[in-house]
Amino acid sequence: MSRDSIEALVHRYSDAVVHSNREQWANTWAVDATWDLGKGRRVEGRDAILDMWITAMTRFDAVVQTVMNGSVDLDNDAGTGRWYIHELMQRSSGERGLMVGHYDDHYVRTADGWRFAERALVQHYAGASDLSGTFRAADTSPADTTSTEEA
Repeated sequence: MSRDSIEALVHRYSDAVVHSNREQWANTWAVDATWDLGKGRRVEGRDAILDMWITAMTRFDAVVQTVMNGSVDLDNDAGTGRWYIHELMQRSSGERGLMVGHYDDHYVRTADGWRFAERALVQHYAGASDLSGTFRAADTSPADTTSTEEA
């Protein structure tokens, strides 16, 4: 029941995004997990989550997602957390962009270790890398702007 285990889970997730590693990314989710990207983009079940992610990732030539600060609260076999992320991306069209946001997480301990039971993305900025876009208030609910996580 350690923060280190959750931190490793979060970092495996981001590493899989950078390397477009489907198997590694899928293995960060519980079988009955939920992924909420906002704007009606909520999907349930690891297989459906993976399908949506694969579709989203085909729109990008490159993505670098880094994990910033985070918090974790664990209680036996479940927990919650919040992790801030920063993404640099190049779309298949050649357009480049930046996304800064956070994930509100729920974790569950499985026989295979800690997994995401739910992730809800809240974007604070998504747009041009020169920061000419609009920033969102921190209390905004899950995002309704575009990121690499868009389905």
